[in-house]
Amino acid sequence: MPDEPEDTIVEGRRPPGIPRPLRRGLLAAVVAAAVAVPVTGAPSQARDVQTPAPPALPAMAADTLDARYRLTRQAAEDAAVAAERADDTDRAAALRALAAPGRHFLSFDGRGRGRAVEVVGDDLATASTITVLVPGADTTVRHFDSHGSTWAAPGGGARALARQLRADDPGGRHAVVAWLGYDTPETISGAVITPGRAREGARGLLAFLTGLRAAAPHARLTLLCHSYGSVVCGSAGPGLDAAHVADVALYGSPGSGATTAAGLDTAARIWAGRASGDGIARVPHVSLRLPLDITLGLGTDPVSGAFGAHRFAAGSGGHGDYLRPGGTALRNLALIALGRTADVTATGGDRA
Repeated sequence: MPDEPEDTIVEGRRPPGIPRPLRRGLLAAVVAAAVAVPVTGAPSQARDVQTPAPPALPAMAADTLDARYRLTRQAAEDAAVAAERADDTDRAAALRALAAPGRHFLSFDGRGRGRAVEVVGDDLATASTITVLVPGADTTVRHFDSHGSTWAAPGGGARALARQLRADDPGGRHAVVAWLGYDTPETISGAVITPGRAREGARGLLAFLTGLRAAAPHARLTLLCHSYGSVVCGSAGPGLDAAHVADVALYGSPGSGATTAAGLDTAARIWAGRASGDGIARVPHVSLRLPLDITLGLGTDPVSGAFGAHRFAAGSGGHGDYLRPGGTALRNLALIALGRTADVTATGGDRA
């Protein structure tokens, strides 16, 4: 398969009129908004629910996991009660599902759009592999388990991946973490075409990975980064080596904030994949520096030859279908997480 055209990274200047790079940047904003609704669905505004602040949690370690799970379950229950008092029945139902016995959240904050970090699959402290899913724009606690489909949401996608890992390695011990640990931008907003939220999210992700290493120091660690979540992972790049991250997969990505995979400045192996039916392909890949230290656009297309990632086949689905059970993308992402990288199929059907 021939490489896609190289992307343009432009440093902003201020000549008279609207320079061509700025027109391209503005076009990126318009196209991003145009594809946002068919890509992920229109954003939903949370009501003004007076949810209590979550409790203080013990530092993450193998012997504190049960305490964290217990405290976060109570936090989810408290958030559900607050939603009921505000007559937000849909939110209350979603939160009660998150508070159900048997679920394991490392952290939970039901305020606003919410944050939640759940472990599924095998026990975190004894897992041989840990895969962290980093979701993209318009992900909230209300849609943690289902966002149009179960596998398009962090919780549902993590469960689909855990089942695939068991199928590919029945004797192994594999934990999957659904990490909604940052304030995701709305799909129709200026924030979704700038790296600001991603930089904030990257700081939270790196702090989480430090704690994760304390709880599971020997597990093989992989990051799977969807949509705007790939900008979060890209922004975290220079700090990933301290957590010994083995592989980073960017999929359904509008960009990583970098010009090349090498520019992510990490020893982790970088992968990129995009389904043929994903509307994110229509977003122009530019990066324009504006005054006041504002950057518009998210950089080079990760699946382009110019970026230099290992490209994996992602099937023919849409933007929310990468973790669909039985799909090509899910199988390849599972193989990446298992470290069986020689078995990953590339975009042309060969080995990646």
